[in-house]
Amino acid sequence: MSAAARPGPPPPPTPGLSAELAVRVPQLLEAMRSVGSGLELHSTLERICEAAATLTDARYAGIGVVDEDGDALADFVFHGVDAGTARRIGRFPDGHKGLLGALIRESEPVRLADVTEDPRSCGFPEHHPRMRGFLGVPVRVSGEVFGNLYLGEKRGGDPFNDYDVNMVRVLATEAGIAIGNARLYEAAKQRERWIDGSVAVTTALLSGGDAEDALQVVAERARRLSGSAAGIVLLPAAEGGMEIVAVSSEQPSDQLGRVVAPDSEIVAQLLDGRPVFVADAATDPRMLSALARAYGPIMALPLQSGGRVMGALVTPRARGERPFREDERTLAIQFASQAALALMMAEAQRDRERLAVYEDRDRIARDLHDLVIQRLFATGMLLEGAQRGSLVPEVRRGVGNAVDELDVTIQEIRTAIFALQQGPAEAPSGLRTRVLREINMAAVPLGFKPGHRFVGVVDTTVGDLTGKNLIAALREALSNAFRHAAAARIEVVVDATATLPDGRPGVRLTVADDGVGIPAGGRRSGLKNLKRRAESLGGDSWYGPGIGADGGGTTVVWQAPH
Repeated sequence: MSAAARPGPPPPPTPGLSAELAVRVPQLLEAMRSVGSGLELHSTLERICEAAATLTDARYAGIGVVDEDGDALADFVFHGVDAGTARRIGRFPDGHKGLLGALIRESEPVRLADVTEDPRSCGFPEHHPRMRGFLGVPVRVSGEVFGNLYLGEKRGGDPFNDYDVNMVRVLATEAGIAIGNARLYEAAKQRERWIDGSVAVTTALLSGGDAEDALQVVAERARRLSGSAAGIVLLPAAEGGMEIVAVSSEQPSDQLGRVVAPDSEIVAQLLDGRPVFVADAATDPRMLSALARAYGPIMALPLQSGGRVMGALVTPRARGERPFREDERTLAIQFASQAALALMMAEAQRDRERLAVYEDRDRIARDLHDLVIQRLFATGMLLEGAQRGSLVPEVRRGVGNAVDELDVTIQEIRTAIFALQQGPAEAPSGLRTRVLREINMAAVPLGFKPGHRFVGVVDTTVGDLTGKNLIAALREALSNAFRHAAAARIEVVVDATATLPDGRPGVRLTVADDGVGIPAGGRRSGLKNLKRRAESLGGDSWYGPGIGADGGGTTVVWQAPH
């Protein structure tokens, strides 16, 4: 091969390129390390945005999460935009419009030197910061497009170049792996929470306590697990339709006891054993009441087991919230099935206990009739014989009185036998019993049992509505003490002899602890809920120093008329 044919040495690297690679590669590695450093999904998305903005020197970054249908955004995470601007933009932009929608549909990188000159640049929400340069790259998880990474306005005004595109594509690949891990972790934690909720509901239903309290646990757990504004349990009403028997809500509610008409399409579907999912209650024609239309997405699930529908569980979200995802629906359906099974087992358990009571009453009645009455009757006959044979008038009168007393006793025993043969009334648990049950339940997470004291006749003095709200207030106060106070001692006092400021008789609940107290900037949402609940009954609620040394801790007082 001649010298002319031999290939010459490779050209020397461009100095600018080598310098850029020397800077970019460590940045890319650091960005990849940062992206994969956590498992919580939302924080992972935030780290991806920050890493991409740093890597490309962009002012703004965002990740749009594609919904289940794959044609719109279900969530949007911002970077480079302050919180106030983000709130004005909205929770997530209109992902089906403009460039964002084009990137969802095409699933290929989009790079623009001037976004304002592109005909697809419509759909940016109001208050969105102005920008010229734009770069969008899809983020794939297990071969599916999870969302898209958006970058805007490179610092210095330069357009995004090929290196930016390649670096962001590499980062998007790593981000897809991190998001996949975060989604698996979040799904596992979510399943764990729903399983724990099912266990708590089963325990409450099978503990032999009051059925209303157990259904309240179902409603409260469902609300918290589903991230809803309310949890509502309905049971079939005697006159048709379904009656609301338990409500757990962030705000005081007067829904308890309402009956949903049997001509409701949703009720008919629930009684038929089919779940109902409403994307927006405000626009759904099946919503019959204005109360239901005040919510946004609604999930209504039948409580059914073995083909028998025992009731329904409804979890509505607030207006503007996202609809329930498919995985949330599946977990909620499983939760409802478990709750229905527990309801059926609790009912069977109560039937067995009731049967045992019947059998015991029958045995006692037989013993009284066959043994006690016969012996009393025989004793009476002997006394009558002795009375006739006695010659002393005082003895005759005394024996006659004894025979009369035996006759009265026999009649009373026969009345008792008749009462024993009747079915025992289903008397609900008194307020005192329910207070003690809440204290015993709180002792498990606290690690100790709170002290308690009752003043006055609690069970017969306090009305049913006030009693239910007092139990809810006690549950909230004990929960706050467990979550925030780090207390070693808690005292609960229920005073049924209290007098309200306007002179009306009332009941006062006091929960005092020796914990850390309420910090100056601490959250007070729980205390506000207590106050709203008391004021809805014409009462009041406040807090003050606790029972710790030098007044440490918190004392919560809740009072309402009887």
